[in-house]
Amino acid sequence: MYSGINISQTDARPMYLQIMEQIRARIAAGDWAAGKELPSIRALASALNVSVITIKRAYLDLENEGVIVTRHGKGSFVADVNGLAGELKDAQLEQHLAEAAGIGRQLGLSEDELAARLRRAWKNNDK
Repeated sequence: MYSGINISQTDARPMYLQIMEQIRARIAAGDWAAGKELPSIRALASALNVSVITIKRAYLDLENEGVIVTRHGKGSFVADVNGLAGELKDAQLEQHLAEAAGIGRQLGLSEDELAARLRRAWKNNDK
C-alpha cells in the first residue's frame, strides 16, 4: 500500500485504471489538495509491485484529463484547477446514481419507488 492506493488482483479492470480511480477519489475527498506532489512513477511502481509502464500510463491519462500536472525534472502534482474536486465528486455521484438506477430496474422498481428509496436513504444519512 502506498498513500492509500491498493491494487486488487481480483478486480477485472486493468491496474492503471484502478490507480487512476483511486487518485481521483483521494482528490475528490480532499485528501490530496491542489499542488500536492504525487509519488514518483518509480517509487509508486515499486511500492505497488507493478511495472513502471503501468504507473506511467495512469499518470499520463490523468494528466490528459487535467487532474494532475507533470513538471519535467520536478515530478507530478495535483492540478491547481478551481473546482476540480467538486467536479470529480459530481462525476462520482452521477456514476453511483446510474448504477442505482440500473439495479432498481433489475429489481423491477418504478421511478417513484426508486426515488422514495433515495429520499429514505437521504433522511437516514442525517442521523
